[in-house]
Amino acid sequence: MGRPKHSFRIPLPDGSNLSLAVFATRNDPAAEVISVQVTRLVDDSWVTDARLAVYRSPEGNYSQLPDREKPTR
Repeated sequence: MGRPKHSFRIPLPDGSNLSLAVFATRNDPAAEVISVQVTRLVDDSWVTDARLAVYRSPEGNYSQLPDREKPTR
């Protein structure tokens, strides 16, 4: 998907991280994909516990995207 237009991250009390990123789409620069995920450090490697991706059309309609890969645990 490339580099995000915007990204934000906050640490959670349990040591994991909550992050949000906004990406431009390849086919329509007026559309965006918003990605939210929870990650945690396990044995010096970050694993994803949960992920949610949403597509925002140029008209402002939102729809959840299917997960591209299973979260690792």
